[in-house]
Amino acid sequence: MKKIKFVLAILAILFSFQVEAQKTTKSNVQNLSGYASFGEKFTPNKVISKDAMLKKYKNLKKGDSIPVQFKTTINSVCKKKGCWMKLDLGKGESSFVKFKDYGFFVPLNADNKEVIVNGYAFVDVVTVDELKHYAKDAGKSKEEIAKIKKPEVTYSFTSTGVYIKK
Repeated sequence: MKKIKFVLAILAILFSFQVEAQKTTKSNVQNLSGYASFGEKFTPNKVISKDAMLKKYKNLKKGDSIPVQFKTTINSVCKKKGCWMKLDLGKGESSFVKFKDYGFFVPLNADNKEVIVNGYAFVDVVTVDELKHYAKDAGKSKEEIAKIKKPEVTYSFTSTGVYIKK
């Protein structure tokens, strides 16, 4: 009889931990009814701010990659296809976002909209040729493109899914 009571007590404790864990997860989920989804749908939990994301980037070295979700504003979008975005990190910094396996695009008019991204953050070195290509996609003039002379260290992000505020 004592063994049965002991086993039931242990099960009750384990069940209460599971219920508490579910409550915690649900409380982190944001209401997404005002957002449009692109790429893979994901549950936004442990979404960090742009300031927290900038701190994470500053601690990364080339070759490091971290899974993360963060919320910020879109500075700009590729004006040809919507195949990349630049996201605001504050303090004059931005994150260059591409989409996993070139698998989805975002609206061309998404500039200045709120966004939640899911994926992998890393530090990258972008070649002069790539920088010129991106400048051309962004609609920069030939004079502006000609001024690009050296590679750039960038805060990069490969996104598997995006929610953009409608």
